[in-house]
Amino acid sequence: MPTWSFLTNHARVLLCIAHDPGARLRDIGTTLGITERSAYGIVTDLTEAGYVVKEREEKDGRRNRYQIQAHLPLGEAISGDRTIGEVLDLLVDTNARTRQPGGRG
Repeated sequence: MPTWSFLTNHARVLLCIAHDPGARLRDIGTTLGITERSAYGIVTDLTEAGYVVKEREEKDGRRNRYQIQAHLPLGEAISGDRTIGEVLDLLVDTNARTRQPGGRG
């Protein structure tokens, strides 16, 4: 088994959010084998870049819920006009996700 991955940690965090938009940073870190602090930094990067919108859950107001902005381009010259949503459609079970206006849920 290789010690490297085709996907960066940023892409892997995005996949975790696509699977569970209400995932806690601790759970994302555990799932990916990174620290909670690293997960926080990556989610912050994705949020600041506009790929993810962070909202407080209405139920308890303590947890975050994330919404992926699937319509945005990848931002890689080699990828052409591909969007985040197109990549997620390849890598995530689309039946397990619910679509929300303006993004992936």
